[in-house]
Amino acid sequence: MTGRTVATEPNELGRYFIERGTAGDVDGLVALYEPDAVLAFPPGNLATGHAEIRTVYQRFVAAAPVLSPGRQHPALVSGDLALTVTTLTTGELTVEIARRQSDGSWLWAVDQPVLVP
Repeated sequence: MTGRTVATEPNELGRYFIERGTAGDVDGLVALYEPDAVLAFPPGNLATGHAEIRTVYQRFVAAAPVLSPGRQHPALVSGDLALTVTTLTTGELTVEIARRQSDGSWLWAVDQPVLVP
C-alpha cells in the first residue's frame, strides 16, 4: 500500500473507497481488503481474495460510476472486529466487517455493498 493512507478507524474505509473509486484507483480499492476477504458484488456474486476482488473493481471502475458518500453510521466495534454501515443516497445500505490488523490499521474482511432495506 505504498503511498496510500491506511485506515486508523473502521469508518475511514468507506471514505477511502469513495476517494479511490472516484479516482479509478483499482489497486487502492483492493488495498482496503484483507487478502482473503469476501466481497458480495455485483449483487448475487461473491468474490474471494484480492485477485477476484481486483477483477470486480476493474469492471466497476471501467463503468465510471459517480460515487457520492452516504450517511455513515457509527462503527460497532468489539475488540479487533467492527461492523460498518452506510445508508447510500439511493436508500440502499452497505454493510461491512472490518478487522484491526497487527499494525493497528483496519481492513475489510467481509463486504456486502448493496442491501435494499
